[in-house]
Amino acid sequence: MIRATKLSKFYGGKRALGPVSFEISDGETVGFLGLNGAGKTTALRILACDLRPSSGTIEIGGVDAVADPHEVRKRVGFLPENPPLYTEMTVADYLKFAGELRGMTSVEIKKRLPEVLEIVDLGDVQNDPIDTLSHGFRQRVGVAQAVIHAPKLVILDEPTRGLDPVQIVEMRNLIHDLKQNHTVLISSHILTEISQTCDRLLVLNKGALAGEGSESELSKQGEIRQITVTVRAPSGDDPKSQVSKVLAAIGGVTKVSDPYEQGGGLSFSLSTQKDCRAEVSRAVVEAKLDLLKLDYARSELENTFIRLVGGPDASN
Repeated sequence: MIRATKLSKFYGGKRALGPVSFEISDGETVGFLGLNGAGKTTALRILACDLRPSSGTIEIGGVDAVADPHEVRKRVGFLPENPPLYTEMTVADYLKFAGELRGMTSVEIKKRLPEVLEIVDLGDVQNDPIDTLSHGFRQRVGVAQAVIHAPKLVILDEPTRGLDPVQIVEMRNLIHDLKQNHTVLISSHILTEISQTCDRLLVLNKGALAGEGSESELSKQGEIRQITVTVRAPSGDDPKSQVSKVLAAIGGVTKVSDPYEQGGGLSFSLSTQKDCRAEVSRAVVEAKLDLLKLDYARSELENTFIRLVGGPDASN
């Protein structure tokens, strides 16, 4: 479906993206992750033929997007971070207008409009002016204009931006519905949303591709694990420091976080390069501390993301 080869974008002498190369198959839902300025929006705008790359090639559905962008745009639906809405228009009139811009006939729009209104659950407000709608409903209208022409590829740039928790769940469900009939690309800073909606991740860092794969595949890079240990606070002037010293001396433990109180004890999160639960429990007992709880898990997406983009915990 999508093949990008040595894709780059420069603004003057400043590199915003690349060179990056990746492939995305039909039917995949792929998340673009990265800090602000990492190149996510630039990459999505190039894929949507909203921005021309400085160098490299991009092929979408067998069509060269640089040589024939108009043909590619027929196959792509794009929701930018700020939806391109004409707020004085009603929802239905705006979607008809969006369909006309995509080259749809009146007959095609008349047939397609009820389907789109049902997909994005806008039937009850189809005759309302857009400027009377909440932010959540405006986002839905933005999604609707992106899919009105039934594109093969749907690109969503920060679709949950500014939404409340209920609206985020609704947008997540909408994305799951879109996955049934479209290839979907999503950019988001909300890592839990990316984790729950995407099949594969592309992590960008300073315009370069820092990692690629499923959440589990990315987590295996470096094999960072996390152990949470809870002990009863020992007597003494500084019980937190006392326990921290015991845990930090354990082989395989690379970092001991500041503790928090939980279940009548002190809980510490340990970053490790191996499963060293046995060593942790042995060290706690030998230090004559009461072990209350011991949990183990591979790193979550957030830890993986921070490590890949060189965040504060990247060296751990």
